[in-house]
Amino acid sequence: MKTLTLGTRGSPLALAQAHLTAAAIETAHGWPRGSIEIVPVRTSGDRIQDRPLAEVGGKALWTKELDLALLAGETDCSVHSMKDVESDRPPSLVIAALLPRADVRDRLIGAGSLADLPHGAIVGTSSPRRAAQVRRLRPDLRTVSIRGNVATRLAKRDAGEVDATLLAAAGLDRLGQSEVGSPIAVEVMLPAPAQGAVGIECRADDARVAALLAAINHRDTSAAIAAERAFTLALGGTCHTPVAALALVEGQQIAFRCELLSEDGTDHVTDAARFAVGDLDAPAALARSLLARAPASIRRLFEGT
Repeated sequence: MKTLTLGTRGSPLALAQAHLTAAAIETAHGWPRGSIEIVPVRTSGDRIQDRPLAEVGGKALWTKELDLALLAGETDCSVHSMKDVESDRPPSLVIAALLPRADVRDRLIGAGSLADLPHGAIVGTSSPRRAAQVRRLRPDLRTVSIRGNVATRLAKRDAGEVDATLLAAAGLDRLGQSEVGSPIAVEVMLPAPAQGAVGIECRADDARVAALLAAINHRDTSAAIAAERAFTLALGGTCHTPVAALALVEGQQIAFRCELLSEDGTDHVTDAARFAVGDLDAPAALARSLLARAPASIRRLFEGT
């Protein structure tokens, strides 16, 4: 008997995260393994691979079809990589649970460190944040956009299309590729908001499913991601904007670091703060303050968003 239907993207990483989620729910409720049905949904982001996301609709390309299936009752909940989920979500949906956060760092594939890359090396990344941070740290490097799943990006590096690429450590770990690449410390490259977090979303009026999902919600991860998403929501950023943020829960306090960059990495502004767990006004105020102090090269990226 199927107890829940769980919607997910069909990429190997998304499916790995869906199976991880299903196993957590089944274990929490003592259900037999395989009692949750995993339903792959092909999203616009999976279909469109020849252009950067920012040019064709941003993060909504990863969630639109999953949202439609969920709202139509075709699935009971959706599994998301939280860094790919827009900070402004429909009120009819709610993030009901987050799994324990994995490694938040980026990994460099192609060299032991950014400093080891030869002068003028080409770094492939689809992330405006990573591109800006790389160019800030190494202005001589060239960044080019590459799309596709983890295997596709690694294959492009192996084929010599780029000298190096950057991928999330959490995704590589979940695919059983923990040995791939060299981790970059967060002090060198601050991660994307919500990087390393897997969230499960359900309909806001579905109390049964929300209660089932609450059993696997990780408190500290939930608090950290709420703070990071409050920060990005206040910024009004899109996929065009290089934004980094990391919240670390320390007891009843959150240590928060954030960074905004110009597209070429020439300009950046950073800040840090401490505030109480659950205080979402503080990261929102930090976002507004940071943006107000940012140079025009950064502020213009947020205009009209």
